[in-house]
Amino acid sequence: MADPQAVKPAHTDARRRHDPALRGFASDNYAGAHPEILEALALANEGHQIAYGEDVYTEHLQYVMRRHFGPHAEAFPVFNGTGANVVALQALTDRWGAVVCASTAHINVDEGGAPERMGGLKLLTIPTEDGKLTPELIDREAWGWDDEHRAMPQVVSIAQTTELGTCYTPDEIRAICEHAHELGMKVHLDGARIANAAATLNVPMRTFTNVAGVDVLSYGGTKNGMVFGEAVVVVNPDAVRAMKHLRKLSMQLASKMRFVSVQLEALLAGDLWLRNARHANAMAKRLEAGVRDVDGVEVVHAVQSNAVFATLPHDVAERLQKRYRFYFWDEAAGLVRWMCAFDTTEADVDAFVTALKEEMGRG
Repeated sequence: MADPQAVKPAHTDARRRHDPALRGFASDNYAGAHPEILEALALANEGHQIAYGEDVYTEHLQYVMRRHFGPHAEAFPVFNGTGANVVALQALTDRWGAVVCASTAHINVDEGGAPERMGGLKLLTIPTEDGKLTPELIDREAWGWDDEHRAMPQVVSIAQTTELGTCYTPDEIRAICEHAHELGMKVHLDGARIANAAATLNVPMRTFTNVAGVDVLSYGGTKNGMVFGEAVVVVNPDAVRAMKHLRKLSMQLASKMRFVSVQLEALLAGDLWLRNARHANAMAKRLEAGVRDVDGVEVVHAVQSNAVFATLPHDVAERLQKRYRFYFWDEAAGLVRWMCAFDTTEADVDAFVTALKEEMGRG
């Protein structure tokens, strides 16, 4: 029999178990929560509130969302981004429906097959150079509606910003929406980093969502300073069916929803969402400027958000990863992705650039 004392944890109380000085460029999900978000959570914590979204915070969130996404917008808070995308796409499709998206789309490459396995829909993917769809590219898969041997294209899904860090202009999204609607299709926008796009474009989010013709969007908060939580935002109520039921069926209905809603409210009621995004974008620009003059490093996509994609020698990248966390995007090509967050500092960026130059010099 095992000694109970031998398997007893070293500490039984809650305490900090990481080095808060540790920094990285792997993902904006690595960052903690913004202090204003934590303050909002504390405010919502005392006393009792009705569960499953009938609380005052979720009710007030609707007014906040309508300021950003139009008078008919309705927000359905969920746990995470994959859940938001799956619920949104289910609400826009029939059982025989398909979704047209870029081959690099998050719903295709980073969600473990959830849209197809859990959502029961087919993804029709299109290769792109910059992660962005166009009406012409959409036409490659938007056909065969009467062919019972083919999944029916019913939705165009775009990401703002894209998985490659690029950003659609409002006119580009408007053209996609107009074309999709002419074909009888609906438009979903994956807005995991929608705040970063608005910061880059210097326009309100409504300019490239409800005004442009988007039907439903997934609003991302976790990458922009929240602890957890996103929201499905229905912009066009006529485009969806049974959202409340789909959210529950998809295991995305939070019992203590006030703790998701109050975070979204804290982010969006003022300008916290924009401040955080502008800072993250600025740090990415600083990083881009710092590495552009390094021989052997090439930035391969326009830096239009908080992401920098670059190629560098494989051995240099591996050594650098031992000092800072980041991911290979295409290891065979030596392509890496560096992400900045709302809490990335100028000192963080400068130290990383210095480390990169040191590793390049060791080659």
